[in-house]
Amino acid sequence: MRNRLVILLALLLTFTVRMTAQIGEYRNNFSVGFNGGYVLSNVGFTPSVTQGLHGGITGGISARYVSEKYFSTICALYGEVNFAQLGWKENILDRNDQPVINAVTGIREEYSRTANYVQIPLFARLGWGREQKGAQFFFQVGPQFGFLLSESTKMNFKFEERNQKDRINETCAQDTMSIQHRFDYGIAGGLGLEYSIPKVGHFILEGRYYYGLGNIFADSKRDYFSKSNYGNIVIKLTYLFDIIKTKNL
Repeated sequence: MRNRLVILLALLLTFTVRMTAQIGEYRNNFSVGFNGGYVLSNVGFTPSVTQGLHGGITGGISARYVSEKYFSTICALYGEVNFAQLGWKENILDRNDQPVINAVTGIREEYSRTANYVQIPLFARLGWGREQKGAQFFFQVGPQFGFLLSESTKMNFKFEERNQKDRINETCAQDTMSIQHRFDYGIAGGLGLEYSIPKVGHFILEGRYYYGLGNIFADSKRDYFSKSNYGNIVIKLTYLFDIIKTKNL
């Protein structure tokens, strides 16, 4: 998995060098702004853990540099520095797919973990459509890095009093483990629409998916989980305003 990230970084570097060569129509547009949205996440555990989607907010600052228009394709680099609430939410069910009831409290057992990260995605961006007035469709892909700030657990039962007998999925080691790898990395990609208004700015709606290449728990042969990587679905809005703009566009 680490080799995939190296390959992706090499492709991003190649894309950057190619843009610097200015084969197409010259551009020198630099925009900054902010973004905000909602992230749905889970963790790919092996052994498996039955889960729903953990919901959290995400938001931060954005920057984009457009260097050229190659035929009808607008080529740019785009990056963000964001705060994001990730984690996982367990579906604690019995063999009939019914909620497991705690024998002590008499209520449905619930568990979720929230992990707060600083995330830095770096994208190669290709767009088609209007640059300064009107709509543009775009695709972007690149590496993303994350740094764990804090984590918190929400559960309505005591771990030692859990109803293990009725659970169809008996894996529960993750419930008491702190995240061991604070640095996260992977690949992100997204599709979106941008609408530009002269002298006002650029309004962007995007859907994005992130696949983690690193594990949040130790993964040696003597550790419990051999895989524990993030998967995120992100919906976000972004506003950018121009700092530098090519003349006569």
